[in-house]
Amino acid sequence: MTPEQLFDQIRLKRSFLCVGLDTELTKIPEFLLTKDDPIFEFNKAIVDATHDLAIAYKLNLAFYEVHGATGWNSLVKTIKYIRRFYPSMFIIADAKRGDIASTARMYANAYFKSLDCDAVTVSPYLGHDSVTPYLNFEGKWTILLAITSNDGFRDFQLAVNRDTGNFMFEDVVAKSLQWGNEANIMYVVGATHPEYFAAVRKIVPNHFLLVPGVGEQGGSLEKVAEHGLNNRCGLIVNSSRGIIYADITSRFTSAARARALKLQQQMESILTAAKLV
Repeated sequence: MTPEQLFDQIRLKRSFLCVGLDTELTKIPEFLLTKDDPIFEFNKAIVDATHDLAIAYKLNLAFYEVHGATGWNSLVKTIKYIRRFYPSMFIIADAKRGDIASTARMYANAYFKSLDCDAVTVSPYLGHDSVTPYLNFEGKWTILLAITSNDGFRDFQLAVNRDTGNFMFEDVVAKSLQWGNEANIMYVVGATHPEYFAAVRKIVPNHFLLVPGVGEQGGSLEKVAEHGLNNRCGLIVNSSRGIIYADITSRFTSAARARALKLQQQMESILTAAKLV
């Protein structure tokens, strides 16, 4: 998917919402546990209920890998279902991989060829040869960790480089411009730390940012838009638990849709005010 196609979806749906499918067996409605594949049935229902409000789905691989082959099968079925019924959807493999080039090539083939995802999250801290294998796939995206939404982001991402005076995340983002471009690299910037959006945007004004942390983690959509919006929106804002676990009864789909709709309406207002729709 090109940046233009992604922006077209944003304008069409008046939304830059990504729904995170972080599916846990202990949190889904109990009646689904009698199904042959409860995780897939839950994901399918969430996707059907929110597909017209979201432009993307993000599948955190840890929630599938924990179940071994069974979980991986649920992941594959979910992706194939989205591809079949909602082919314009942007699918993110939230894997946060980071390894040497030979291993990175295998990961890239797994997510882009075998799974047919549009994007994969990658840690850039092993350097260029751990990232560039992902950039060899036309129409696919590598999403580099810049500012993560967790409390521990300060431990390394805010370390100051004595030579440049920059935070580590600033040097990482700047260095990555030598590897790819605004058509194949995005950056993770957590909504829980809006004070750093301006620093990221100063380096990459035209790139898309994947923004976790809105919803259960307390990030503000308004602050994200204030500091992160660009002239093509440039934002994909993810909400996982706040949407998919809005209700754990038989009414879970309507509750999930209501939460997604509320965010979509807020996003529409932001896009309208910015004259992007």
